[in-house]
Amino acid sequence: MSQWLEQKRIVIIGGTTGLGLSAAKAFVEEGASVIVVGRDAQNGRLAEAQLRGKGIAISGDATDPTTAQTAIERCQEAFGGFDGLYHVAGGSGRRQGDGPLHELSLDGWNYTVELNLTSLMLSNQAAVQAFLEQGTGGTILNMGSVLGYSPSPTYFATHAYAATKSAVIGFTKSIAAYYAHNNIRINVLAPALVETPMAQRAAQDDTILSFVHTKQPLDGGRIGQPGDLDGAAVYFLSDASRFTTGQVLSVDGGWSISEGQM
Repeated sequence: MSQWLEQKRIVIIGGTTGLGLSAAKAFVEEGASVIVVGRDAQNGRLAEAQLRGKGIAISGDATDPTTAQTAIERCQEAFGGFDGLYHVAGGSGRRQGDGPLHELSLDGWNYTVELNLTSLMLSNQAAVQAFLEQGTGGTILNMGSVLGYSPSPTYFATHAYAATKSAVIGFTKSIAAYYAHNNIRINVLAPALVETPMAQRAAQDDTILSFVHTKQPLDGGRIGQPGDLDGAAVYFLSDASRFTTGQVLSVDGGWSISEGQM
């Protein structure tokens, strides 16, 4: 039986932990070869060991303009080409000053924009340039968030983060439209609360978890797990999505259609 990602060569920015690592393992299971990029070299070594000889981990900061370029070049050298980019890197700027607008610091705003939006622009730019040079087309999947269009004011009031995740959608749709004639397709995955290193504040708060029980009511009402997104990521990085571009898929346990009881 053929695999969904047979012979695909994929770069995952933010691929050594959490959502990115879960996807990397799923991609390898489906026949892909992957380059995973993360800031921490130790996490990279641990990730590479889980990829059954079909993955290479490299260290790099997603906000560095050379990181995605280097990863794509490594993919081309190691695997003979480059077919897809999954941009997962990002995170909360709460500790740097993100929060409600009346408390939001300029440093918190700038940090959050660089982490979640500038890094994504850089990786998408590098991927598009590589696809154009190859003349092959390709696919890009960007990590969004339900907070980009479905706010939750009581427990998740980080307004710079919400702005960046909304911008990811606008940016993705705009470039998807521009490069469609090059057969480059670009889409967004938008999760709700998922148990990752970034989500520890919420995942360890019983009050928030009680809220999430009704805000994400699927499967008994629970926090998401990284593997919940893997099937959608495989779809977008595979040829099964060859006629799909500029779309936003919510994988959110029902968040965006549920009130959530306080």
